[in-house]
Amino acid sequence: MESERESFDLSGPLHLTHVSWDTAYHRMAVAASLVQGVYILERDRQEKREGSNALAPPWWTFFQFQLLRPLVDDVDSSIFGAIYEFRPSSSQCNDTLYKSPRYVIAFRGTLTKSHSVSRDIELDIHLIKQGLHRTSRSEIAIQAVRNMVATVGDSNVWLAGHSLGSAMAMLTGKTMAKNGMFIESFLFNPPFVSAPIERIKDERVKHGIRFAGSVITAGLTIAMQAKQPKDLSVDPFAALAAWVPGLFVNPSDHICSEYIGYFEHRRKMDEIGAGVIERLATQNSLGGLLMSAFGKESEPLHLIPSASLTVKITPSRDFKESHGIHQWWKADLQVEHKLYNYK
Repeated sequence: MESERESFDLSGPLHLTHVSWDTAYHRMAVAASLVQGVYILERDRQEKREGSNALAPPWWTFFQFQLLRPLVDDVDSSIFGAIYEFRPSSSQCNDTLYKSPRYVIAFRGTLTKSHSVSRDIELDIHLIKQGLHRTSRSEIAIQAVRNMVATVGDSNVWLAGHSLGSAMAMLTGKTMAKNGMFIESFLFNPPFVSAPIERIKDERVKHGIRFAGSVITAGLTIAMQAKQPKDLSVDPFAALAAWVPGLFVNPSDHICSEYIGYFEHRRKMDEIGAGVIERLATQNSLGGLLMSAFGKESEPLHLIPSASLTVKITPSRDFKESHGIHQWWKADLQVEHKLYNYK
């Protein structure tokens, strides 16, 4: 039931009574819970649940966070994000606190409720069209992050998001990284705007499709650069390489699973001596190149140079579970980690 999934006491990580901030699972589970807190903040607003009836606060107070302020969309007045402040008890004995954040800025994904669904779907469409950066919600998000970083520094802030919210966090993280500020980021089920090639079972067919796509994309990139010469001494993609966001992906979720193939294909292309082709292809999308050809600016958020990729290997029952935020704090969660650094 919906209210059961919204209740921390019924579906939250109650087993996480002590947080070791240097443990990857603990950091992931806390970040995911704070994102869930944003979802429930908006649901509380929609259902007019206030005071003791509000379900959102336990999602952050359990981990000794306080809600500094919500982030509100200027179009439909929905809560799409939140800024949390970590306030550990002075009596707490925890020698890993140096690894904890001072502030976490979290963004929810699409809510399929009548109060907010039309605005969320509108933003989903902007994301697919590689135009999320042109929306007012993204401007509010970026400004909130920029102000916080200017006040406390990038090392004291975490970004977190789920689905559409992870795209928002990706956009703000990339924006800050372009200015030399690298924020630790937890991006759950981040959308990869592409055909779901990763779902193809035959590895040879999959690799063949990816190889052909890389050659075509690299060829178009070279053609576009010839028509619109740029300063080749500056590689904007390489400039982002020092930012290593955490991506949390379920292979059964076609919305985000393509990240697995995106990074593995880069590695395979290097192994067969086609790294030069892939370096061109990996930082451009066919859709973005076509938009550029028609003079339209695009921001393909899913194309990033480096990442810490966490892949869930525990089976999921259905798409709702594979794309949900709840999976990332389950006590029986099994994952694999891979680090990809752009060189």
